Amino acid sequence: MYNKAQLSSLIKSKAIELCFSKIGISKVADLELEKPFYKKWLNNGYNADMQYLQNNFDKRFNPELLVENAKSVISVALNYYPKQLQKKGFPVISKYAYGRDYHKVMKKMLKQLASYINEELTAVNYRIFVDSAPVLDKKWAELSGIGWVGKHSLLINKDLGSFFFIGEIILDLDLEYDKPIKNYCGNCTACIDACPTNAIISEKVVDANKCISYQTIENKEEIDNNLKGKFENRIFGCDICQDVCPWNNKPIFTIISDFDVKAERLNLSLSDWENLTENEFEKLFNGTPLRRAGYNGLKRNAIFLEK
Repeated sequence: MYNKAQLSSLIKSKAIELCFSKIGISKVADLELEKPFYKKWLNNGYNADMQYLQNNFDKRFNPELLVENAKSVISVALNYYPKQLQKKGFPVISKYAYGRDYHKVMKKMLKQLASYINEELTAVNYRIFVDSAPVLDKKWAELSGIGWVGKHSLLINKDLGSFFFIGEIILDLDLEYDKPIKNYCGNCTACIDACPTNAIISEKVVDANKCISYQTIENKEEIDNNLKGKFENRIFGCDICQDVCPWNNKPIFTIISDFDVKAERLNLSLSDWENLTENEFEKLFNGTPLRRAGYNGLKRNAIFLEK
């Protein structure tokens, strides 16, 4: 029988063995203090038409509503910074979308970690989450000491910067808990200043209606014409607020082969995008995050960049 410290140490060692970049563990609690901030964000309409961000409100703040008798949240970070970047001049794809869909990659890895806990250490009741359920992933990762939430609202780690995915295992097992770390943004406002559409309204407050990532991925309607000429050639997603962050000055390349990119995905000109057939799109981008916007969405984005 292992004690809490031994269990936590073994779980962390296994996570690193599985190639997760960082891991931290926090105690389950009702995040009551987060509710007013989130309510205000919703009331201001900053979620645009992403209705799912309004659903299951109470579950977002209380993991015990997701996993019965939940005791701990294991948060993991997975670095995705690509070894090869797009050359200048091509319509820009966000770095997170270069390779295989991260939901599938991280869920597989988290299942391996959860199976290890359940089969090798102790029987547990658990659920795995990768950006697909009402979980405040950045908050739990922050509470676990993985990093702090920057002014662009993304999590930052001193070693990794911000180019990483976050996932969780919520489980009914008492563990040894990590402590949050200091916020190291200081007086820097580089992310706020660099956003071409002024989507970062204030520190940690992003208006999705103005966000290039929302407009090119989640928005299913026509793109707001008031944003014309402000996309800086972005066709899918946006990394501008991350690229200018000092904590990303010395990126660490991912070791996950699923995130490696095929060069032909990066070298499509605007004309290539406009002339791309649906069959060609499927061959190039099947299994990648670009499927989220879909063929018609990407064609719409290309037309918007050309006007």
